[in-house]
Amino acid sequence: MAEWAFWGCVPFLAVALYTDTRSMRIPNWLTVSALLSGLLVHGAVDGLQGLLIAGVGAAAGFAVLLVLHVTGAVGAGDVKLFAGIGAWTGTLFTLQVVVYSVLIGALIGWVIVLRRKETGRRIRTIFGRLTGILLLRSAGLRGGDEAELLKFPFMVAVLPGSVCAYLYY
Repeated sequence: MAEWAFWGCVPFLAVALYTDTRSMRIPNWLTVSALLSGLLVHGAVDGLQGLLIAGVGAAAGFAVLLVLHVTGAVGAGDVKLFAGIGAWTGTLFTLQVVVYSVLIGALIGWVIVLRRKETGRRIRTIFGRLTGILLLRSAGLRGGDEAELLKFPFMVAVLPGSVCAYLYY
């Protein structure tokens, strides 16, 4: 990944952080702009090969986050934004951002759980669901009450995840 590609992606990440922390939403105008501008810039700079690299990166970011969306871990805006991140930065960097973001998100989630003093109940819920999946072959990953879900803006984890990926790329 070229350094300019990361810096071209940063404004989209910053606006996504702002909108996600204010409303728990990432607007379509932002995600579509990130995707299209990444494709156009790479196409203009590196021609057909750049367009192909951006397209494969967008598909990779979209596909991995779609799996997380289906399990209820992230919202649809995050999925579309990762297509834009992939278009700007390519496949490998995007997958590194996903890994760092999930790890940072897990850390943030545990801090929230510990502060709320819900640790025991949350661990019982996790083990109960895993037992259901493993023993009963139930695919109910999302099960449970909507109020039971731990929610926070995923962009709070994605921005530092992007910085970590940049520093260790």
